[in-house]
Amino acid sequence: MTRSGVREGLCLVSAMHITASIWVNDDEEGLWKDFWELLERLAPSGKDYQHHLTGEDNGDAHLKRTLVGHQALLPITKGQLDLGPWEQVFYAEFDGRRKKRVVVKIIGD
Repeated sequence: MTRSGVREGLCLVSAMHITASIWVNDDEEGLWKDFWELLERLAPSGKDYQHHLTGEDNGDAHLKRTLVGHQALLPITKGQLDLGPWEQVFYAEFDGRRKKRVVVKIIGD
């Protein structure tokens, strides 16, 4: 038994803010650099977004969150997260001005 009591099931990890993301990938320096460069090309910071007409200035953060996604659903097998050999769970914050939280829900037997 694990601390959660679940031996087989699912783990939902969700970024509970509209400018934050959760994803699964490899923790490799070159990949990280490529990832951030790609996001910056697709949703550059400093651009004048329509969202900024609301008085906010974080339009790029909302778009980056949408591109990356806000949650991951992970398998639990024999009481452990069952990830591939290089997979890790990551949290990204694209606009760090507000307090954030992450929720983790365990579902299963």
